[in-house]
Amino acid sequence: MIQVLATIALVLIFWLGTRRMQIVPGRFQSLVEMGLDFVRVNIAHDLLGKKDGDRFLPILTTIFFMVLFMNITGIIPFLNIAGTSIIAVPLLLALVSYFTFIYAGIKKSPKNFFKNSLFPAGVPWPIYIIVTPIELISTFVIRPVTLTLRLLMNMMVGHLLLVLFFAATQFFFFTAGGWWTLLGVGSLAFGFVFTLFELLVAVLQAYVFALLTAVYIQLAVAEEH
Repeated sequence: MIQVLATIALVLIFWLGTRRMQIVPGRFQSLVEMGLDFVRVNIAHDLLGKKDGDRFLPILTTIFFMVLFMNITGIIPFLNIAGTSIIAVPLLLALVSYFTFIYAGIKKSPKNFFKNSLFPAGVPWPIYIIVTPIELISTFVIRPVTLTLRLLMNMMVGHLLLVLFFAATQFFFFTAGGWWTLLGVGSLAFGFVFTLFELLVAVLQAYVFALLTAVYIQLAVAEEH
């Protein structure tokens, strides 16, 4: 349900922000354009250049805002769980990223992509016995696994910490009472501070996921491939 609500909110915000585009944008349109420009300039163009950046911009934009909106639900009252703290979404996005950079590499160099990925140039032939298995695991196994686990674990741990802080606050205030209320004030303060920190983490994780996807695409379309 949280994932569905985050998706509806994302689609609604972008629909409202872009349905009546004006040359001199209003505040809401400006806010939406700033978000789109951030992904286009700071991720797509910076890493892939204008040509490849524009080519892969739709998927990078989708990944960034999908992760962002599903992360933010973790600190919204009465929702209080991130849509990305369940493995389905991080795994799906990791697979999208995985197949995207493989597609980009094959499209760029159909004959040499896998060869150059597994047998990097300049390595003596006997050393390929060691290098090739390492490249196979690091490029085609570790990347989707680390993308999935990095996002999943960050959001899951953040959710659990917020639960502990606010559950402790409720216990100290309404069950323990007396001097324990002072500890309740402390746990409430820590919970509030950590909520702000979780907001930063939500944005950072969205940026990192989109950034790493762009990096993998950049490596796949490099000239040596």
